[in-house]
Amino acid sequence: MTTTHPRIAEAAAPSGRKTTYREAMREAMREALRSDERVFLMGEDVGRYGGCFGVSLGLLEEFGPERIRDAPLSESAFVGAGIGAALAGMRPIVEIMTVNFSLLALDQILNNAATLLHMSGGQLPVPIVIRMTTGAGRQLAAQHSHSLEGWYAHIPGLRVLAPATLTDARYMLAPALADPDPVLIFEHGTLYNVSGDLPAGAGPVDIDHAAVRRPGTDVTLITYGGSLPKALAAADDLASGGISAEVIDLRTLRPLDDAAVGDSVARTHRAVVVDEGWRTGSLAAEISARLTEQHFYDLDAPVERVCSAEVPIPYARGLEEAALPQVDGIVAAAHRAVGEPVLTGANGTERQPVTGRSG
Repeated sequence: MTTTHPRIAEAAAPSGRKTTYREAMREAMREALRSDERVFLMGEDVGRYGGCFGVSLGLLEEFGPERIRDAPLSESAFVGAGIGAALAGMRPIVEIMTVNFSLLALDQILNNAATLLHMSGGQLPVPIVIRMTTGAGRQLAAQHSHSLEGWYAHIPGLRVLAPATLTDARYMLAPALADPDPVLIFEHGTLYNVSGDLPAGAGPVDIDHAAVRRPGTDVTLITYGGSLPKALAAADDLASGGISAEVIDLRTLRPLDDAAVGDSVARTHRAVVVDEGWRTGSLAAEISARLTEQHFYDLDAPVERVCSAEVPIPYARGLEEAALPQVDGIVAAAHRAVGEPVLTGANGTERQPVTGRSG
C-alpha cells in the first residue's frame, strides 16, 4: 500500500511528478547504472526479487546479471567483494537487507573500508556505497528493528547518510558514488511507501549540510530519517499552541553539520534532539554534548532528548509504538524546553497545555 505523507513529500513545482521513496531510490540507481559502466549493484536477492524491499525491482531485466548481482547469504563475503571491486576501480552499490545484518560485515566496514585510505597514505580510496534498511515501526520485533546508524557515525573514514525526503532519496546517491570514501546510506523502512511530488529541477543533494525543513523561533527540533515526519507533525502541534519550532533534518550523520545546528540554536535558544536510537551512547547524546560545548551560553534551557526506550523493540504494535519516539513525546519535550507545563492524561501520556505561550 502506498501512503501519501505531505510532511516529507516536498511541495511540487508546476512540472513536478508523483513518485514514492522506493521508486526514487530505484531511479537513482538506474541513472547511476546508465551513466557509469563502473557502477554495479550487489546483494541478497537484489536481482530476481528486487531486494528485500523491492527497491531494485526490474533492474536485472534492464542491466543483466553482470551488473545486478545476487549474492550468497554472507554479508562479510559480499561486502568484502564490494570493497575489493572499489579498490580495483569499480563503483559498487552494495545492499544489505537490514541494519542488523550489517553487523555480520562490521569487520569489513570498520577494519577495511574505513581504514584503507588512511593506512595507505591516500593511495587506496574505497569508493563503495552500502545501502541498508534501518529503524522500527513495522512490527519486525527485536531482530529487525534496530536503529544502529549512530554506531556507524562513530567511525572515522565513513560518510553516513540518512535520506528522509523524496528529493534526498532520489539525489543523494550520485554524490555518494562520487565520494572517494565509503558511504553508508540508511533508508528507514517506514518511508519506502511514502508518496508525493518530486520537485521539477531538483538535482544532486548537498551531502555536506543539514537542511532546515521548517523555520521557527522558539525551539529547534533536530532529527533525521524516519523521525523527520514526527518532528514536523510535532511542529504543527506546537504551532497551534503558539510555539514556533524550527525543524532541522541532519541528513548526514557523519560528518555532522555543527554549523547548521548551532546557528539554529543560537536563534531559538532551545533544542530537542529526536533520535530513534537508544538513549545511552546515542547520536542524540553526541549532539547534546556538542551543543553544550559550543553553544552553552546560547542555551536558555537544557537540551532535551527524545529517544527509543532502552528495551529490545517489541513485536506487539502498541508496545512497539510505546517504545519509539512519538509526536506527543516530542511536543512534551519542546514544552519542557520553553518552560511551559506539560499535562498528563489519564493513561499517563504527556500532553501540551491547550493554552499558548505562558511567557
